[in-house]
Amino acid sequence: MRHNTSFWLSVPIALAALAPLAVLVWLGFSAELEFSGRTAEILLNTILLTGLTVLTSILVGVPLAFVMAYADLPGRRFWLAALAAPLAMPSYIGAFAYFAAFGGGGELETLLGIATPRLEGLPGAVLVMTLYTFPFVMLTTRASLRNLDPSMVDAARVLGLSLPQAMRRVVLPRARGGIAAGALIVALYTLSDFGTPAIMRLDTFTRMIYVEYNAFGLERAALLSVYLLALVAVVLWLESRVSAERERPGRTLNLYVKPGHLILLVAIVLSILMAALGLPLGMFTVWLLREGAAGFDPAYAWNSVHASLLAAIAAVIVALPVAYATTAGRAGRLLERATHFGFGVPGIVLGTALVYIGLQLDMLYQTLALLVLGYVLRFLSLAVGSIRSRAERIDRNLVAAARSLGASPAEAFRRVSLPLALPGIAAGAALVFLEAMRELPATLMLQPTGFDTLATYLWRVYEAGYLGYGAIPGLLLVLVSMVALVVLLSGEERASL
Repeated sequence: MRHNTSFWLSVPIALAALAPLAVLVWLGFSAELEFSGRTAEILLNTILLTGLTVLTSILVGVPLAFVMAYADLPGRRFWLAALAAPLAMPSYIGAFAYFAAFGGGGELETLLGIATPRLEGLPGAVLVMTLYTFPFVMLTTRASLRNLDPSMVDAARVLGLSLPQAMRRVVLPRARGGIAAGALIVALYTLSDFGTPAIMRLDTFTRMIYVEYNAFGLERAALLSVYLLALVAVVLWLESRVSAERERPGRTLNLYVKPGHLILLVAIVLSILMAALGLPLGMFTVWLLREGAAGFDPAYAWNSVHASLLAAIAAVIVALPVAYATTAGRAGRLLERATHFGFGVPGIVLGTALVYIGLQLDMLYQTLALLVLGYVLRFLSLAVGSIRSRAERIDRNLVAAARSLGASPAEAFRRVSLPLALPGIAAGAALVFLEAMRELPATLMLQPTGFDTLATYLWRVYEAGYLGYGAIPGLLLVLVSMVALVVLLSGEERASL
């Protein structure tokens, strides 16, 4: 495939990726542009949820990052993997379990006789979001800490600072880039999350966009989407103001942990894991034993697999020209950035734009094709990134040799470049498939009538109040999320080799 061919094929793809943004802006500004007290309340709730989640994720993630980076713990790699495991559970799964467990008549009271307050509103949403986002801060901060020169700590100790003082005054400021990177991911995740605020009954932009959509207020939903995108832009701008330290690391700093402190650390880690993983998995296991497969139709799983598989195939086909155009120069990289729009904005925002497009095209509205299109636009950047990282490692001399032997550009691409890029294509398809399987808000808005997936069936169970029926879809979604995390981490490890 010649680079100019891949570039021109990428242009309409980039325009299609940006089309939902244009639709949202046009549709939003056609609504009434008032900023009412209700809108101010939604804005305040969204800002409070995002800010408090970022703060608590930093308070939990940064100390754990120091421990995982520097403490001489037995089985440190195991503990690191265990603390990253909450990323394998969508936050709405955790919210579903916590909503069912706490409060009068909740599972904790039914099973153990323990009276607990209802967990909802801002405190409940912050708790749940923190449990499933702190690993972002922990991992990025740990990576930053591992890249710092430990001789600075030695110098601080020689000058009379205690170890805690050296960590606080010397190391922590130099790790601000990693902390900021994790905080950015947490903020964007929180702003885009629909399931947790909705289940915890907190009126944020994502929840109210869905309410307006269900009330046939599509223009109002679009206007709220524009407000939400403005918040996303502010978060991205704030993160860009934080610079990271670049150092040449020397030896790895290893700190001895006293037995008493080790016991305390293990107790803290186990408490976090029980809260993030133990309670939800325990709830789903209890429901599975109690309810069995009551209310669950295997068609829900098939619908998830069917739509996600179509999206994965379509995404890698569309991603191929974009990925190869990216390797050709700056213009191709600009086109690639356009594909990031879908993954960088909340799924409910993308869903709002595509619902309007579907209403203008009767052949698309409430069809499987529109749902698959939504998945492709939402996760296209995952496929592009995976294929591009593989394509960049292909030896150009092999393609040149094929051309010198008489192969046409198309034949050289088909017989040389494409086979060498197959691992990246497979990884990209797997990521799109797994992410589409657990996507909730876009699926709720774009699904054909009667076409429930695992995620939407779990949502219907919540709305109907039959929480025990959520065992099978909940456990299956956790399994899918675990596989997605393994694929993502293994892909990053291969890319670093």
